[in-house]
Amino acid sequence: MIPHFSDPQDLYAQPGGPRHGCPPPLTNNLKIAKNGFKVEIPLIVLSLEEFTREPVTLADHLRRRRIELDLYQKEVAAKLDVTTSTIWNWENTGSVYLRFIPQVINFLGYNSIPQPEDLLKKLAWYKRVNGLSLEKLGTEMGRDPEQLADWLSGRYYPCRKNLGMFDKFLAYR
Repeated sequence: MIPHFSDPQDLYAQPGGPRHGCPPPLTNNLKIAKNGFKVEIPLIVLSLEEFTREPVTLADHLRRRRIELDLYQKEVAAKLDVTTSTIWNWENTGSVYLRFIPQVINFLGYNSIPQPEDLLKKLAWYKRVNGLSLEKLGTEMGRDPEQLADWLSGRYYPCRKNLGMFDKFLAYR
């Protein structure tokens, strides 16, 4: 008489079973139904890390926005006039090249870089969000780029007259 096994695990457990003595196979979350050996694999959809944590860097914001819009990196690269590998580098290193920051902010539709209260830091913020080099900022302000570099790096502190000029300059921007 041939034994009848309703549960596949019985093949391994009962004496006289065709696989008696062999270890059962690894199942990895598989559920085998008793009727017809139907296999069910539970689907667990994990939410993307980009949506579970707050973005910190401008590159994090760029990645989140790209995913929200359901765009590939090559499509974002075409919109920003850069290469696909540049987008990949930005998203994976967390930093965006200075000259492309205005285009990224425009793509996002908002500025994720907080504006500081301190006047010199506000000037550095203005330089950054507009993608300006020290030379371009110096030309815009009518100041020497080296002098601006000294002030922005903290090597020297500007006098009240220059601070007043910074304040007027930033007030109209």
